[in-house]
Amino acid sequence: MELHISAKHRFGTDAFLLADFAAPRHKDSVADLCSGCGIVAAVMYERFRPKSVIAVEIDPEGTRLFDTTVQKSGLKNVTAVCADLKEWKSEKELDLITCNPPYFSESAGYKSETAANARHELLCSIEDLCASAKRSLRFGGRLCLCNRPERLCDIMCAMRGNGIEPKRVKFVSKNSDCAPWLVLVEGHKGGKPFMKVEKTMYTVTPDGQPTAELKGCYPIFIEQAVK
Repeated sequence: MELHISAKHRFGTDAFLLADFAAPRHKDSVADLCSGCGIVAAVMYERFRPKSVIAVEIDPEGTRLFDTTVQKSGLKNVTAVCADLKEWKSEKELDLITCNPPYFSESAGYKSETAANARHELLCSIEDLCASAKRSLRFGGRLCLCNRPERLCDIMCAMRGNGIEPKRVKFVSKNSDCAPWLVLVEGHKGGKPFMKVEKTMYTVTPDGQPTAELKGCYPIFIEQAVK
């Protein structure tokens, strides 16, 4: 696969961790919201081959990049859609929705001129995301997202407020001496209250190398990213 990126639409480790955490089944119809250059959608397609994948991105540049990836790589049943998730609804009910959303509230932190929309809740909030997922997920369908641990309460409240019950949580940390830098959360539409907290994932070994668990999240094609 030839993945196309730009200075504005790039990706980090969190995208691979989210795709691994979501792990769609072969029969799943999947959408990735706030898709950017389509990295999460591409990784899920490459590793898990779900029935179909839709990458929804509000910025036309991101949609163009992923559409180029789809066309040049000959991906089947993979679609790039330019749309605002606050208005978008899938034509058919989905089994899984993923999202690597803006991490910071509108007023928090430094705003990069090139990546403000990707980093800050300028165009959508966690509440908007969960409302969008509610519209398109089937009953029992899953919403998987990642964010900073300090946003965990916001995530839980937004999920439950939209009828998506938090069912699984996983923290990611550099090592056992460091606080988590990422949280992964899975919710089920219409699910009953009960949440599993999984073992923390560590990304760096004592000698400074990537852990085997982290390496397992990266598909080979990522070396072929094209700017």
